[in-house]
Amino acid sequence: MVVLWPAFLMACVATGVFFSLVDPMELIVLDERVQVHMLGAYTIGFLIFWVLGAFSSWLTALLLQKIP
Repeated sequence: MVVLWPAFLMACVATGVFFSLVDPMELIVLDERVQVHMLGAYTIGFLIFWVLGAFSSWLTALLLQKIP
């Protein structure tokens, strides 16, 4: 939980900020418009941000264990 909880909070904020600035229906990936429902875009975005936050928190926890 030391890794997942901060990642969850970061994903909440990142999703709110990102989708406040970007319309999910206007997302373009590799020159193709993303054909996904708005709720699906929010969900995928949230999960991507959560994975990035979890990796960041895990790396921080790992580095703190290495410090004598």
